[in-house]
Amino acid sequence: MARMTIKHFYNSICTKIKILLNLKKSKVMGKLNEIYEVDVVYKRPAITSMKNIKGCEEAVELFRELITEEKIDLKEFFLVALLTRNNNILGVSKIGMGATNGTSVNVKEIVQLAAKTNASGVILCHNHPSGNLKASDNDILLTKRIKEVCSICDITLLDHIILTSESHNSIIDDI
Repeated sequence: MARMTIKHFYNSICTKIKILLNLKKSKVMGKLNEIYEVDVVYKRPAITSMKNIKGCEEAVELFRELITEEKIDLKEFFLVALLTRNNNILGVSKIGMGATNGTSVNVKEIVQLAAKTNASGVILCHNHPSGNLKASDNDILLTKRIKEVCSICDITLLDHIILTSESHNSIIDDI
């Protein structure tokens, strides 16, 4: 079986996540009202096509394929990998893209993606274009917030990796 590239894998996952809106009409108190029913549909990739993450180094390799060498020193990117209970990759999503000194991250979007894919765990990653591997106070605060929100939903925050063009740093132990 041919190996699927991470980008191809990512694109195939993105096409499989769908939200279907079905318009239904009902009579409430004699009036005709429109009710929008939201139905979440997701088809996980075949287990045989899913890459497994066994540790930080494999996660770094995954994220380096998505934050290219040409862009890593240009601006900040924030990504999330969505994982099964066995650490198979369900998908990866770019949550934020900003300037050289930061990016905006929507915590709700991370939880939505995890819920839609039925993920049991997530790995966060962002880069520091400055080359500084040290987590900022904002990095620590955001990671704590995401960890807290995920734990409420029975989703495990497995790691948060800071990438630079030269190296990487796992900050999950600092939380």
